[in-house]
Amino acid sequence: MPDLLLDLSHMREARERVDRTLDPSVLPVDDQAGFSVRTPVHLAFDLFKDGSQFHLVGRVEGVLTLTCGRCLEEMTPPVDLPFDLLYFPHKDNVGEGEVEVEDDDLTVAYYRDDEIDLGQLVVEQFLLALPMKPLCRESCRGLCPECGTNLNTATCSCVRTWTDPRLEGLKSFLDKDDRKV
Repeated sequence: MPDLLLDLSHMREARERVDRTLDPSVLPVDDQAGFSVRTPVHLAFDLFKDGSQFHLVGRVEGVLTLTCGRCLEEMTPPVDLPFDLLYFPHKDNVGEGEVEVEDDDLTVAYYRDDEIDLGQLVVEQFLLALPMKPLCRESCRGLCPECGTNLNTATCSCVRTWTDPRLEGLKSFLDKDDRKV
């Protein structure tokens, strides 16, 4: 885990370059995150020190494993994300109550004990980059709602007729009209 923690107390210059490769097994990816990390993650950034404030500007690169939202097939998109974050020392919550989150707040993070958790930084950047509904391709046809066949790779013989159950009562009127003819 020492690879994941960036010790800020050893920083002597106003600017330093950090370049690390992180093994996917050490990243704190939750089972419910919606993705897993497939390859080692390359994290490179410039670290600027201004008193107790730290500014990180760099990139995170890796390959994720996601599940297509239509056909449920596994897909492995490469990810190359720029980031620009400000880190401030963490202070205990003083009970300010509800606070509206502004756009600028999305680029602010906090550190404790003179350490920045790079694993958390990487996972947050991946979470921010995830699409709302991952698709293996734009033309993905998904699964048959009747039999579950992946319509991208096979066809099924299911008959797809749908009637609105709320209109079933009106169907009897149509049947009467058909009999009069």
